[in-house]
Amino acid sequence: MGGKRKKTPPDASRSEEYKSSEQYKRIVRCLFSMVILSAEVIAYGYVWVNYYNQHMEIPYNRTGHWLMVAVYGLLLVIFNIIYGGFRVGYLRPWNLVYSQTLACICTNFMSYLLVTLLTKHFQNIRPLLVMTAAEFLVICIWSAAATRLYRVIYPQRRVLLVYGEHPVASLMGKMHTRSDRIKVCECVHISVGEEELERKISRYEGVVICDVPSHTRNMILKHCYGKSIRTYTTPKISDILLGSAEKLHMFDTPLLLSRNAGLTADQKFVKRLMDIVLSLAALVLLSPIFLMISIAVKMYDGGPVFYRQDRCTRDGKVFSICKFRSMVVDAEKDGHSIPATDGDPRITPVGRVIRACRMDELPQLFNILKGDMSIVGPRPERVEHVELYTKEIPEFPYRMKVKAGLTGYAQVYGKYNTTAYDKLKLDLMYIQNYSLIMDIGIILMTIKILFMKESTEGFGEEISKTNSHESMEKKL
Repeated sequence: MGGKRKKTPPDASRSEEYKSSEQYKRIVRCLFSMVILSAEVIAYGYVWVNYYNQHMEIPYNRTGHWLMVAVYGLLLVIFNIIYGGFRVGYLRPWNLVYSQTLACICTNFMSYLLVTLLTKHFQNIRPLLVMTAAEFLVICIWSAAATRLYRVIYPQRRVLLVYGEHPVASLMGKMHTRSDRIKVCECVHISVGEEELERKISRYEGVVICDVPSHTRNMILKHCYGKSIRTYTTPKISDILLGSAEKLHMFDTPLLLSRNAGLTADQKFVKRLMDIVLSLAALVLLSPIFLMISIAVKMYDGGPVFYRQDRCTRDGKVFSICKFRSMVVDAEKDGHSIPATDGDPRITPVGRVIRACRMDELPQLFNILKGDMSIVGPRPERVEHVELYTKEIPEFPYRMKVKAGLTGYAQVYGKYNTTAYDKLKLDLMYIQNYSLIMDIGIILMTIKILFMKESTEGFGEEISKTNSHESMEKKL
């Protein structure tokens, strides 16, 4: 008889099982999405057929019903893609509920407008409100069940973290917040050597590559690609610049072309046109809110309604940004930048309300109309911050290749207290991959983050001290 069969190590066995099931992830997510879509479409079909269709001058027949249901389903898909409502397993259950609910509300609003156009009258909105409430309950049940089932099928991914000379405590802290998806089982320094790294990598389902030298990183990437092992890599600035490069095939050696000139003339024209149209429309529609906030700020302490401050925009140009005043008068008497902290006593009661949903930013619509800012772009930094960050991060001025924005890629996908270096990476991802569709997507995503606490939270006390003018000067 043959010799004994060599046993596969438990870690390696689990790794192989994970890789074999990985190919079905999209199908699993699609099935989960079809369940909730079907439930919502059936609910709308019932309301349409039994109520709104009865108010048509000429009620639709079966074909018309299918058309209305199809339009509703298409809108649901579009808004869920925008807000991430189908990202089962990626989002936490509460975030999945929030994304699905927001998509549902937007779809129902658009559907009501469509019904109004078809019936030529404003119809009773109560059936849609009842339907929305029922859909919310179904969404809550579906989100909890789908997430739980997904985690049973795809448990947390066990990964190896490879690091170099730079500290990884910050990244580790962020990854621990998503322990439901990724579990860092081991950290290893690159000094152990290539052979030992490859041995350790084979035991896990993924590898997190921190800021390590290019030679080592390339070796790990190629090894993992050959073994079909997933990698998570913190990008360098050069990676982001190359990521948007254009592929050229002028001869038998491929070239990557990076134009490095910011937006083209036609992109600037379209972007400016959108800024003018949307800022004018917003100023007209939000004028009652402007009036209420102005009265509230003035009545609280009698101080000025608006707060102005010098900020930097495209090409380092300095302009005066306009915001509703949310702090006490002379909150920065010494002239030094003091970032707001959670529970900051300088913030007025009115300020806490308008800052919570970012209404203090609304007067920047005047800056947009004037041309100092754009609706979408990197957030404008204070002049002194730009100078200090540039000393620490030489690439920081790269983000000023476009106009500063009221909202932006870093605001949607980052947090208020995201580090300057990480914000720079996010801003460069926007600049290098700019498109009108991306701008529209960011505007719609901004609606979602307005009510998410982590996107508006202030610096913690420790971070505030670190980023204050004096502390940064000492560090530099």
